[in-house]
Amino acid sequence: MTSRQLHLNAFLMNTGHHEASWRLPESDPYAHVELDHYVRLARIAERGTFDSLFLADGPQLWGSVGQRPAGALEPLTLLTALATATEHIGLIATASTSYNSPYNLARKFASLDILSGGRAGWNIVTTAGAEAARNFGLDAEPAHAQRYARAAEFLDVALKLWDSWEDDAIVADKASGVWGDDTKIHPPRHKGTYFRVEGPLNVPRSPQGYPLLVQAGSSEDGKTFAARYAEAVFTAQQTIKDARAFYADLKARTVAAGRDPGHIKVLPGIVPVLGSTEAEARAAEQVLEDHIVYTHGVGNLERLLQLPAGSLELDAQLPADLPPESAIEGAKSRYTLVVELARRDRLTVRELIGRLGGGRGHLTFAGTPEQVADKIEAWFTGGAADGFNIMPAVLPSGLDAFVDQVVPLLRARGLLREEYGPRRTLRERYGLPRPANQHVGPPAPASTSAPASAPSSSSSSSSAPALV
Repeated sequence: MTSRQLHLNAFLMNTGHHEASWRLPESDPYAHVELDHYVRLARIAERGTFDSLFLADGPQLWGSVGQRPAGALEPLTLLTALATATEHIGLIATASTSYNSPYNLARKFASLDILSGGRAGWNIVTTAGAEAARNFGLDAEPAHAQRYARAAEFLDVALKLWDSWEDDAIVADKASGVWGDDTKIHPPRHKGTYFRVEGPLNVPRSPQGYPLLVQAGSSEDGKTFAARYAEAVFTAQQTIKDARAFYADLKARTVAAGRDPGHIKVLPGIVPVLGSTEAEARAAEQVLEDHIVYTHGVGNLERLLQLPAGSLELDAQLPADLPPESAIEGAKSRYTLVVELARRDRLTVRELIGRLGGGRGHLTFAGTPEQVADKIEAWFTGGAADGFNIMPAVLPSGLDAFVDQVVPLLRARGLLREEYGPRRTLRERYGLPRPANQHVGPPAPASTSAPASAPSSSSSSSSAPALV
């Protein structure tokens, strides 16, 4: 094995990432609300020794219910159930800093980390879109910069809450009648621009100290936030050239923020469509594309580009006078990616919708298992990625095929573990030290008689982001 190993994350989305996946004969259009479906997927990913599972989420109903299975189970609830059905794999939930409170969310993630034995991760999002804003009494979404400023303070508060219990605060001395040491509880007493939180948290410090911190925005604000806080970044690039540029930029920003660039992992998304031959893979991709309902795609594209309904013509290219990214308050980086893809490949709206149908801007690649493994290896060894967000077009068959056909090739090339081994927490698998509690410095080695909330690993250094 090489010293550097791929990090693989299984991005689970109802019947698959392709918008037409639910229409295939093999698909169950009700699977997105069935626990057994997600248990099966989690166990497939665990068989492939993936680092983690990931669930996207937003506090609104996405798009039209006519397009694909709509609505989603709340991810922290679902991942808690999956924690009992799995043993090793990490559990990453998306949660918004714009439409949550730090105390409640910090408590939920600490609880998931404790119940899973140190496998929790938080995909931190600021949530674009007026639809979500109106669900929380706002007339419009907050400005992009304001959302990120709130997110920074939100995370500052969450870190204080997770550190509000020292690791050895629980004494459990039956003879003296002392259960805990009050001197080792540290209320945050935070008063800021967006939040006032007295604390302390009502859950002990969790096995990882705090969950793996994940971020998915690639705008300027998003990259600045990621360099300061994130330990894994989910991103979308269409070419290895663009991926290398993003990778180098983010690592440099991380160094400038005073952090170790090895403590932030860059995971582009890839939608693999497999076949025993390239022609077979492309035929499978074409079947999916043939099931796209283009009226849905046009509406989605108009909303992303912030164009009035009826602005786009299916067999024409995008309008020449689209606004610059600086004028967009929603998903800035995804807006730019889609526009650049359409311009670079001179796509009509119909062709663009077809290209976006599988991964909404993530790299879609149809080929043999060897070709998919080659693509992953080229990006991984070529300075473009530390691993990948695997986004099967159809579930569960696409994940099954990847684990059965691509994973053995990656293992044979020394790029992926054969088994999980002794590293139990998600942080350990990402090569990250357990963060020191800000009140006491580096943690002491874990005791074999420690309570369930005590650390399962220790380190002499901290991965805690700089709080500036």
